[in-house]
Amino acid sequence: MKDNVQLLPSDVAAVLGSPDRLAALDAAIPVFLGPDSDFDDLAALAAGLSSTPISLVTILGRTDQWFLARQGTPEIRAPSEDSFCARMIAGAGGEPLVVLDARKDERFAGLPSVVGAPHLRYYAGAPIVLDGQAIGSVCVFDVKPHTRIAPDLLPSLERLASLAASLIRLKEEARQRLLAAEAVSRDEKRHALALDAANVASWLWDVSRGTVSGNQTFYRMLGIKPAKEMSARRFFKAVHPADRKLTIGLLRDALASGKEYDGLFRTVKSGRWLLGRGRVHEWDTDGRPAVFLGINVDVTDGQLASERTRLLLRELNHRVKNTLAMLQSLARQTLRQTSDPVEFMDAFAGRLQSLSEAHGLLSDHEWGVIHLQMLLQKQILPYAMDYEAQIEIHKDEVELGPDQAVGLGLVLHELATNARKYGSLSVRSGKVVITARVVAEDGQRVLNMTWHEVGGPPVKQGGRRGFGSLLIERSLDKVLGSSVHVEYLPKGVTAVVRMPL
Repeated sequence: MKDNVQLLPSDVAAVLGSPDRLAALDAAIPVFLGPDSDFDDLAALAAGLSSTPISLVTILGRTDQWFLARQGTPEIRAPSEDSFCARMIAGAGGEPLVVLDARKDERFAGLPSVVGAPHLRYYAGAPIVLDGQAIGSVCVFDVKPHTRIAPDLLPSLERLASLAASLIRLKEEARQRLLAAEAVSRDEKRHALALDAANVASWLWDVSRGTVSGNQTFYRMLGIKPAKEMSARRFFKAVHPADRKLTIGLLRDALASGKEYDGLFRTVKSGRWLLGRGRVHEWDTDGRPAVFLGINVDVTDGQLASERTRLLLRELNHRVKNTLAMLQSLARQTLRQTSDPVEFMDAFAGRLQSLSEAHGLLSDHEWGVIHLQMLLQKQILPYAMDYEAQIEIHKDEVELGPDQAVGLGLVLHELATNARKYGSLSVRSGKVVITARVVAEDGQRVLNMTWHEVGGPPVKQGGRRGFGSLLIERSLDKVLGSSVHVEYLPKGVTAVVRMPL
């Protein structure tokens, strides 16, 4: 161990290793990316205050002091244990400090930068404070001792340090906003592709304001250039004239009665057939409809196909209505948290995507049966860091009908998203073990499936329950005799699914 580490004063060691200080530093500057030109003017101003050749804007880590800006030196770092600033923070209680001649001050006389090159003599510095913790400094140096302190030097350094703190905070907030915007953009693109592939549109009609807004698929279906919102009149004009009167009448009946709207209409621009459902979600203080929630599905191919396709359409309409009823329930639950269309779509899109994936598989198999293996991969793959390594499946050959696939797909989506956010799929070492066995009960085939998370973060007692948990337990309500039971055990979430086949 080096001598200067052994002789490191206890108060300086305490400052460098302070958990609160390091936490504030990590929150303010998670990663040091090198000198930042945005701080150069602060360093230049600091040097000009006392006509010193060296000035720094620094952040003080446990082992390294990094220079956000520097003047008079090519270095971008120095050991924290040899830092003037660490001693300033430890010894001055967060107050600015001036050292006129470091050789005559026992705190600094033995530092390598004083004993050897560049032979520093004069120092003046003020701490950069964020969240009550000194995370760095604005300071100046000279290789010659000074005999006096420049007028107003310390208050001026304090103001520069305060400006540096504000700039650090603003830059980190901007970085976080950029990361959040990029994440939202990625999610929006992924959700838009999924919804577009499934031809599912969702929209909100603000009856009191007379405006309608929806997702990208909604505008595409109507053949309208995407916008945040449009007038209700423009929405109705997008309906084919031959179907407009009936569609408006059905919507008016739904507004007046509070019952569900259920209709089929063509669009003006494309002539596509859209199946729609909706109902009033909110009323104003006078009891008048305020917000109407609607969903559309493109059913053109079914309308225009042969007799075989028309038979398939009857089954599809039945399944779509069941799914749309589920979507209505999901949407109403999500809208209880927000009535803002943008926030609603962000919260709703993931669950809508899960149903879209199940619908896509069923459509590929003409709404017959699909294999459990396909459903597992479709719903879990997007949330696993390494699907082959993290997902272990032991199963019998299982075929699922439409209601079973849609309900179980939503269960798997909620379990997978929860595992990615909080559980075993949030770390590379975590795994999900799935066991699916078919047993005979009173002459009926029954699927018993378990989902067990291992190797993830410990589950907090009393946590991870909410609408997602309720949704998991109710997703198979349309499959008679089925049940889902979820246990939030300390070592990982375990879910047990029972579903007649």
